[in-house]
Amino acid sequence: MSGVVDHTLTWFGKSLARLLAREVHVHGLGSATDPDLLLACLQPGDVLLVEGNSRISSAIKYLTQSTWSHAAMYVGADLTELGGPEGHCFVEADTVEGVRSVGVTEFAHAHTRICRAVGLGDAERHQLTRYVIERLGNQYDLRNVIDLARYLLPTPPVPAGKRRSMIALGSGDPTRAICSTLIAQAFQSIRYPILPLVELRDAGRPECPICKEELLKIRHHSLFAPRDFDVSPYFQVIKPSLVPGFDPRTLKWADRVDGFNPASGEG
Repeated sequence: MSGVVDHTLTWFGKSLARLLAREVHVHGLGSATDPDLLLACLQPGDVLLVEGNSRISSAIKYLTQSTWSHAAMYVGADLTELGGPEGHCFVEADTVEGVRSVGVTEFAHAHTRICRAVGLGDAERHQLTRYVIERLGNQYDLRNVIDLARYLLPTPPVPAGKRRSMIALGSGDPTRAICSTLIAQAFQSIRYPILPLVELRDAGRPECPICKEELLKIRHHSLFAPRDFDVSPYFQVIKPSLVPGFDPRTLKWADRVDGFNPASGEG
């Protein structure tokens, strides 16, 4: 009997996940970056934030009050060297398909942002990419349909203080991954901070009895959202349009735009 129930819940969960993954029309805040330009400035271990346009994306953006609803990690050549599909260079966690690899064309029409962890060496970047690659194929347990049902409303009526806890999916089982959870676990595996909890304690210095020191505590990986990589003080934002060198004097402006003459300031 339990097998029938599990099968029914899994079927219903998959159907619900596909519904939530369907694209809806949204007004994006930024333009897409040329894929070639994007690839030219990426390094293994970089986090690519994406402004998604699905039902679940709308809910995540509302709950986090952020532009970003999805995150993927750039793994570069590490994937193909391990026998991955040709052209695939990102690893992401998809609610329907689980942890999978994709190529840059997956984000060709999306507004994106690159967030780069500062101070990492090649060996540490390699540890990051291997962590997510080794989890390819992991699936979210779609029998837990209640977790998915919370995203049916694009703007669920949730108090501001409770919104972050609504992001978490699943019971914490490592095979039940969502995008930011997977990437947060990768960085935590090398003890790299994203948005750690900070606790002040006595520094233990006799010459300075009032001195304090910061003690960092790891935030549970299920509570991370894509925006956390953007606001983290330990990640640098990389803008592909500026990497090759930007000269505002080379821009070509139209003489008149919507009846306004920028040269004269007159309509």
